[in-house]
Amino acid sequence: MDRIDLFRIFARVVECASFTRAADLLGMPRSSVSAAIQELEARLGARLLHRTTRRVTPTQDGIVLHERCLRVIAEIEDVEGLFRETVAGPSGLLRIDVPGRIGRLIVAPALPAFLQRYPHIEISLGVTDRAVNLVQENIDCVVRVGPLADSGLIGRSIGNLPLINVASPAYLAEFGTPLHPDELGGHRAVRYASPSTGRIEDWEWCDDGSVHTRALAGNVIVNSAEAYIACCLVGLGLIQIPAYDVKDHLAAGDLVEVMPAHRAEPMTITLLYPHRHNVTRRLEVFIDWLEPLLKRELLPS
Repeated sequence: MDRIDLFRIFARVVECASFTRAADLLGMPRSSVSAAIQELEARLGARLLHRTTRRVTPTQDGIVLHERCLRVIAEIEDVEGLFRETVAGPSGLLRIDVPGRIGRLIVAPALPAFLQRYPHIEISLGVTDRAVNLVQENIDCVVRVGPLADSGLIGRSIGNLPLINVASPAYLAEFGTPLHPDELGGHRAVRYASPSTGRIEDWEWCDDGSVHTRALAGNVIVNSAEAYIACCLVGLGLIQIPAYDVKDHLAAGDLVEVMPAHRAEPMTITLLYPHRHNVTRRLEVFIDWLEPLLKRELLPS
């Protein structure tokens, strides 16, 4: 079997974590997929996959090879489409992952315009609040909000996302309106737990250039922005949220901003992709489209 075909089969097996699912997607018999992996391991003289009855995972050598395979496959696809794209434009599948509400409120509604301009591009849009692993999950590009812990990734800064403090009118009628963080002792918060780490975030505010935090009491813990806002709307507590997330609720009077002079530190927004030399033409045009969209919709004008 051709070496590039072996790389493509291997990459799909890692992506699917299953010989059977990979075979279905590739339109091949499972036995052929298994034989291809055995041939690749024999050629390289290395064990690439851990096989169990339930799951297939890459070995350390397999992780290294998978990363290299993705680069090679992307370069081959670029070469194959080089002349075709001069007429038809960029083509192929893009795997994108964005935070939940950014995906639902901003990216998804704008996608028809992008796909009308680039009709030969196919988008696989992941919408999740957890931090995905670009290499292991074969993602082309992600939008991250907050500090970055990834190494070896290329980042394009979008800007700083302002956070505001809000509560429902019903909550304020029951507990009063805090004017300063010193008054938060008698208040409740909807507590937000990181989907990745489970860590519950403290209440945060900035004063005189310094960042301060304190733990607030609360009866509810959530791990998604949707639940965070929903609980605030029904009066379960104060929340700190990106301004774009609740602008319609503020305009309708369903939520009210409090302590505007004591907001949390803004959060950075970054576009991330694995390798500069792994940027296909389809990813390039998508990033060039997404960056101004996010700046327009998320950042203060």
